[in-house]
Amino acid sequence: MTGERERERVRRAQLPIAKTLIIRSDLSFLVRRPEKQTIFMSELDVQIPTAFDPFAEANAEDSGAGTKEYVHIRVQQRNGRKSLTTVQGLKKDFSYNKILKDLKKEFCCNGTVVQDPELGQVIQLQGDQRKNVSSFLVQAGIVKKDNIKIHGF
Repeated sequence: MTGERERERVRRAQLPIAKTLIIRSDLSFLVRRPEKQTIFMSELDVQIPTAFDPFAEANAEDSGAGTKEYVHIRVQQRNGRKSLTTVQGLKKDFSYNKILKDLKKEFCCNGTVVQDPELGQVIQLQGDQRKNVSSFLVQAGIVKKDNIKIHGF
């Protein structure tokens, strides 16, 4: 197996390619030059930039970001033009059924309260009601505007 790899490496080194970056399975990086000199990337003083992780604060359990309780308002696409708005993260002190009843009357849509094993109780409404729900929750004094996260397209 190693003899085949060595032959393949020699064959590639003889090709007249200007600049090529080859990534081998053993994670050593080679840079080919027109002079056919092989320089390992470890010999070069190149710093690989670290990628930005947008979920870093969500994954950090001991960070201060987890202390603030957010109400998440999401939209889920169903079939065709149909969509579903979900509201999760409300305090357990509130009556979800009464909030749902007021939301249904206010926005003329149907909805339900679903019990999820991971997320707890989740309010589901028909249609894209994200902006309506967020303004309703702020006006009713249920949640502050800073504690609302709106997700979706």
